[in-house]
Amino acid sequence: MEPKDTESASSIFNSVSIASIFLLLLLCLLLNLSYRAEAQDRPTYVFHFCNDSRQTVFYSPNSTYQRNLNTLLSNLSSNASDYVGGFTSATAGQVPPDQVYGLFLCRGDQSQASCRDCVGYATQEILRRCPTEKDSILWYDQCMLTYSNQSILSYQRDRPAIAPAKATTISDPARFNNLLDETLSSLIPKAASAGNRFAVEKVNFTVSQPLYTLAQCTPDLTTTDCTMCLQMTVQGLQRGRQGARFMNPSCYVRYETNLFYNETAVAPLSPPAPPPAPTPTPPSLVPRPKGHKISTAVIIAIVAPIGVAIVVFLILCCLLRRSAAKRPEAAQDASVVNDITIAESLQFDFAAIQAATEDFSANNKLGEGGFGEVYKGVLPSGKHVAVKRLSRSSRQGAEEFKNEVMVVAKLQHRNLVQLLGFCLEGREKILVYEYVPNKSLDYFLFDSRKKGLLDWSRRYKIISGIARGMLYLHQDSQLRIIHRDLKTSNVLLDADMNPKIADFGTARIFGVDQTRGTTKRVVGTYGYMPPEYAMHGQFSVKSDVYSFGVMVLEIISGEKNSSFCRSGIADDLPSYAWKHWKDGTAMEVLDPILRDSCSRSEVIRCIHMSLLCLQEDPTIRPTMATIALMLKSYSVTLPASQQPAFFLHSRTQSASKPMSASVNEVLTTEVEPR
Repeated sequence: MEPKDTESASSIFNSVSIASIFLLLLLCLLLNLSYRAEAQDRPTYVFHFCNDSRQTVFYSPNSTYQRNLNTLLSNLSSNASDYVGGFTSATAGQVPPDQVYGLFLCRGDQSQASCRDCVGYATQEILRRCPTEKDSILWYDQCMLTYSNQSILSYQRDRPAIAPAKATTISDPARFNNLLDETLSSLIPKAASAGNRFAVEKVNFTVSQPLYTLAQCTPDLTTTDCTMCLQMTVQGLQRGRQGARFMNPSCYVRYETNLFYNETAVAPLSPPAPPPAPTPTPPSLVPRPKGHKISTAVIIAIVAPIGVAIVVFLILCCLLRRSAAKRPEAAQDASVVNDITIAESLQFDFAAIQAATEDFSANNKLGEGGFGEVYKGVLPSGKHVAVKRLSRSSRQGAEEFKNEVMVVAKLQHRNLVQLLGFCLEGREKILVYEYVPNKSLDYFLFDSRKKGLLDWSRRYKIISGIARGMLYLHQDSQLRIIHRDLKTSNVLLDADMNPKIADFGTARIFGVDQTRGTTKRVVGTYGYMPPEYAMHGQFSVKSDVYSFGVMVLEIISGEKNSSFCRSGIADDLPSYAWKHWKDGTAMEVLDPILRDSCSRSEVIRCIHMSLLCLQEDPTIRPTMATIALMLKSYSVTLPASQQPAFFLHSRTQSASKPMSASVNEVLTTEVEPR
């Protein structure tokens, strides 16, 4: 062989070696991308609820309902292939109660293939997680699937709801929350008016840290219903975090400091990018002059490594697919650990609750309320807890249960009872609270033998503690909470007789800028409700202020408000206190056992403050912030009190005919769900 030919062959083999190495690196990259794509095939599980109806309803195996449900899920899965805006509803069966209604909603940035795959997984997974319930919902990151034995189409559903939030807080939360609220305010109308009821928006919090937001409704909602649903959802959204979301069956709001949606899929059309500059051809691939032939050995040396690499690539792909198919479901869900919901992280097993309460032994029973029984329990760690077991016969129980979980889990204050966890298993609905040893305030206050344990200094401390707790609910917590059932039996006393407000089953969440609301479903306790709420369903933070005023008079007098009815002394406690205030004999309101050991100025000031809380016009009543200041500082001058709202029995009954009072005086009127 001539020297030139030897050099030429050597150059070719060197080029082939370089090409082979390059090809292998490329194959490794493709394998990595293939592995990631395979791992991402399964949608990311978020949460599920089984049987959201107020009364747990199950279906039997091989029943007509089950056959209709299987047909429904099959139809939904096949309709996902059509990808009509990522939303489809269906019905199976003709005759109630075996009719099944269902729908799915894919996130607005999902492709047809991604939506189809997500719904396919969901139709199988929802039956595994909710095998016999007639009313179920399953959320993935990419889609939502729900079905019910009642019609759910074109109907705004605000429950069940979940509020996952990341644990890491944001720097400069005040400025971040302002930016978030502004962004969501502009995003909601965009989503509500869009044809697919979906919108996203990106703004910059800092130069290097963007804020991504997303809002979506099911397209069957009207623009107005979608707007209302999103506004309610935004109220429950946790702020000041690096990410959070609030989801219910009809709408969904989410924000993150990291990009979580397909920005390309939702980006507006933009001019095509200029064509890339031509890539220089490697010298080894430059055509050789005519007449120069490549030998067969050289061709084999080039083709053989490529063929081997392709075969290896195909084998590895098959192995990876088999491995991914065998991976346990727990590994698939591992990616959402950091984004777990507050409620899910607090869930107890029913067996653990049974063990803690000695199978709900009568010896451990602490009491019984409007929605069930309360038991003392001891966890394996030795921690004492109070277990509230929801009554199965309660019609309102399911709603109050979920409301209480979602509300109380977000609240942390020394004058509020702390929710430690909950159990939602089969027909059991249970709340687990911190154990407060000294029972409720009314247990001491209205017992002639026990009330002596509450001297004036303790009663004043209790009044101040309740005020601080209510101030936190109204102003200082992440949410604005209206309790709506503040009374002495819902205030518990710890070992040091410090008050802790409890029972948030009827609480309502308000937006930061919302000041009042109206409902046709009036719940609460007679005698503690202000007239505008009991008669017209209007409630606000001032509703709680009225209840606080009644309760302060009870603490001062040691008498129940209801004990004055038909007593011949007065129609109720506020009218009794006003009569003595007007006559200049306010100290007559004080519990007789305290008259020789109290601070007269504090008693007079508390009576004056309570009468201000009981004004008929809500706008005249002080806020909890002002009340807390009145109790803390004597430099605050209290305005003159006018006659309080006398909520007489005869007037109440005539104005509230649709209402029905239960034995324990808790109003249970329910015209329509909120």
